[in-house]
Amino acid sequence: MPGRSRRRGEELLAALHGAALAELDEVGLGRLTMEGIARRAGTPKTTLYRRWSTPEDVLLDAIAAAYPVERPSPAADDLRGDLIAALELLLEWSRDPTARAVQAIMLERHRYPGLVDRLEGVFDRAGRRFTATVLRHYARLGLVDPTLVTHVVEDLGEALVFKHVVDSGAEPTPEQLAAIVDEAILPAVGMRPPR
Repeated sequence: MPGRSRRRGEELLAALHGAALAELDEVGLGRLTMEGIARRAGTPKTTLYRRWSTPEDVLLDAIAAAYPVERPSPAADDLRGDLIAALELLLEWSRDPTARAVQAIMLERHRYPGLVDRLEGVFDRAGRRFTATVLRHYARLGLVDPTLVTHVVEDLGEALVFKHVVDSGAEPTPEQLAAIVDEAILPAVGMRPPR
């Protein structure tokens, strides 16, 4: 198109990520193609191939770019507050299109087990997931018994948030997030919630 400026750098990358997510929403994981992503982004397919080999690569890169990294307080002096903040961050991210992309991949795990493994790598590079990041941080510093930070305990807060969403059709309120922390996560790691 005459007069249209070429996108470069971060602007182009954001457009390509957005196109991959929108294409996934429309056609599903099994029909995601480089051609479809390029067409939706309004860019030549060669632009994608300069950076990625497959449409799944583009998708994982989009997820990685938007996946939040939980940053527990460096002083590690507020486990409860850090856990609540982690669940708030989970809710914030769950509204992002990349959360739907993760769900699409997980729903197709039987067809794309290698893609699920690669997705786990995205989570690992980001420091794992939400409350797990916080619990491991406190355990590393000796403030939580590391033997109590099991995979089940790491997933407890997220599981209860998602159960609440499924059961009620609404996100948990701040008070409900605090209750998840106080009544489930803290007791699971041997801590008493505040009165």
